[in-house]
Amino acid sequence: MSKEEIELQIIALIDKMRPFLISDGGNLEFVKYEDNIVYVRLSGACKDCSMIDITLKDGIEEMIVNEIPEVKEVINVD
Repeated sequence: MSKEEIELQIIALIDKMRPFLISDGGNLEFVKYEDNIVYVRLSGACKDCSMIDITLKDGIEEMIVNEIPEVKEVINVD
């Protein structure tokens, strides 16, 4: 699968997750996909939430890695 195809899949998954985060006052934005790592930006209520690591690793990363085997990790950037 090409990098562009993987990015489109990542964006589609993020678009599925976004309404849940928005309902809690947060948001999720795709930044880039590079070297099998997805870079995202959590914002709004998510940015300062004490559960950000759990949301990122046990929610967002788990869903993306399960759907797209090429992805090894998801990292939040400010």
